[in-house]
Amino acid sequence: MKIAVCIKRVPVMEVKFAITADGSRVDEAGLKYDVNDFDLWAIEAALQLKEKNGNVGEVAVISLGPDAAQEQIRKALAMGADRGVLLKADSIPADGLAIARALAAEIKEGGYDLVLFGRIAIDSMNQMTGPMVAELLDLPCVTNVFKLDISGTTGRAERALEGATEVMEFPLPAVLTIDDGLNKERLPSLKGIMAAKKKPLDVKPAQLGDAKVTVHKMALPPERAAGRILGDSSAAVPELVRLLQTEAKVL
Repeated sequence: MKIAVCIKRVPVMEVKFAITADGSRVDEAGLKYDVNDFDLWAIEAALQLKEKNGNVGEVAVISLGPDAAQEQIRKALAMGADRGVLLKADSIPADGLAIARALAAEIKEGGYDLVLFGRIAIDSMNQMTGPMVAELLDLPCVTNVFKLDISGTTGRAERALEGATEVMEFPLPAVLTIDDGLNKERLPSLKGIMAAKKKPLDVKPAQLGDAKVTVHKMALPPERAAGRILGDSSAAVPELVRLLQTEAKVL
């Protein structure tokens, strides 16, 4: 089985973000980057499928981004992926369709049985790239997968709905987006980290085409007013009632 996993380099979220002076993007100074969480689960899903198949086949990791994204690809290789491809772009456009076109152009001739994405990127939160790639390649697509089984040339997936679970059957090749709950990613071993240095990683220019969506302005949310403690006894009730009444009048 030949599997492609598309991953994204994203900022580590446990930091304070700043906006550049022109307001067009997040200031990258001081930011740390890692593989998008949902993409890590997609990598793990691919590795488990290969292991279930007697380690026959290939897991290729594809990422679009700057040269620095090679670090995230190497992490995937250290986890056990076989090779990596960086579609080099100095910056990632806001246009999801432009990104999808570049990924689809790379995937199209690869002969993959399965193409995996994380359900969503934690920085852009668009949740669109996987389905767009599926449409461009005219492949079946199942999103939000939290349970997966592949048997021969068909697959069976369970996807989360609000208050329900939907069971989908699909032919291969197909595109899936992996959700939280399918698995927990493995940690790269020392042996895997050393082996990753020797695994192939191709760098190619991204075929983005014209981006028709641009960001004109970004802004951080306003600072919240400082909280205050009213007290821990019945004496605090009148002030609490007054505040609630004031809030109700504002609404």
